[in-house]
Order: sequence, then C-alpha cells, then structure tokens
Amino acid sequence: VMREAVSKDQMRKFLEFVKADKHFSKYYDGIYILFHTGLRISEFVGLTVSDLDMEKKTIRVNHQLQRRSDGTKYIESTKTKSGTRTLPMEDDVYECFKRILDNRKPPKIEPVIDGYSGFLFFDKEERPMVAMHWEKYFQHIVAKHNKIYKQELPKITPHVCRHTYCTNKAKSGMNPKTLQYLMGHSEISVTMDTYTHLGLQDAWEELERLQLQFSQR
Repeated sequence: VMREAVSKDQMRKFLEFVKADKHFSKYYDGIYILFHTGLRISEFVGLTVSDLDMEKKTIRVNHQLQRRSDGTKYIESTKTKSGTRTLPMEDDVYECFKRILDNRKPPKIEPVIDGYSGFLFFDKEERPMVAMHWEKYFQHIVAKHNKIYKQELPKITPHVCRHTYCTNKAKSGMNPKTLQYLMGHSEISVTMDTYTHLGLQDAWEELERLQLQFSQR
C-alpha cells in the first residue's frame, strides 16, 4: 500500500492556512507537532504535562488515550514494546509545546482516566480531547481551505501527518533504524516500506546533494 503522505508544499500550505485562520489557529501548535514528531494521534491526545520534559526537551510516549463506542475513554499501553519511546523535541516542536503549556487552562477538576491526569487539550465539557476531535478539525480545515482556494488540498488527517513525517525523514536520508525508533514501529519492514516508495525524483535530489557535498570539500 502506498502510504498517504502529503508533499512539503502541501504541508506548508495547510499549516499556513491553519495559522492564519481565526477559528482554527488555536489548533496550530498541535497540528504542527503531529507533522513534526510522527506521533500517533492516540499517543498525542494521551500526552500529559508530566510526559513533557521541557528541560531535557523530550517527550515520553508510553500510553495512548482511546475512546470506546459508548463514549467512555480509557488508557491503553502503547501499541507494541517499541511503541514505548522517548522522543527528542526539535526546537520548533519545543516552542509549540511551550505555548500549549502556557495556554493550558486546567479544568476546575482535573479529569483522571485510569490513573492518568494532566492532559493537554480539553473539549467544551472540560474533558480530554480524543482522536475524533482532531480528525474532525482536520476535515473542517481542509474543507474550508478548498472552498476558498482553487488549488485544493488532498485529504489530510492526523494519520497523514504521521506518514508525512516518516517520508520527510526518509527523504532527508535518516538512518532507517533511527526512524523505526522515532516512529515506534515494531518491524523495520514497516519503516523500510517508506524508503521503497522513494522514487526517481528522490534519487536525483540525493545525487545532487552528494555532488554538492563533494564539490564543497
């Protein structure tokens, strides 16, 4: 299966649109993080204040926040042993998390789900947001963008963000084992799948990059 990733240009357009939109700009930092960490949406909504080490600039990923069909929420451990990981925060991601923490309005009573509390995002009822909330925002953002602009954006979801991150890191020449760790893939074959989708255009770019490096020596 071809994993759905968007181009760097589409990602930039999408993020710029979110940032400038009066209604959706409040989700900009979260969306930026999804595009730049490869977090699964259930891992992202499960993050709590204590999972973020702002001094060491790391994100601890060891659980996911899920929602049952009856609406109740529960905590699930990460998909696999390799899903449990500590991610480094790049500077721009650090800035996003910093703003999220600064703007976080804790509810009168902090919700506790299976012993976890200190969630980052809350809905109107002051309950922790789940994947479904973000999936809806993405849907609405793309629809709004495409109503205004002739050059339409493709379907973009939190899952597309994850694949886009993976593809961008593969294209930048990241070691597959490192990328496997960052993505929390249990099998290297899943990560390698992204590499096998790099095509002729990527080959040209890579050769040009190496040639440039060589000529600069």
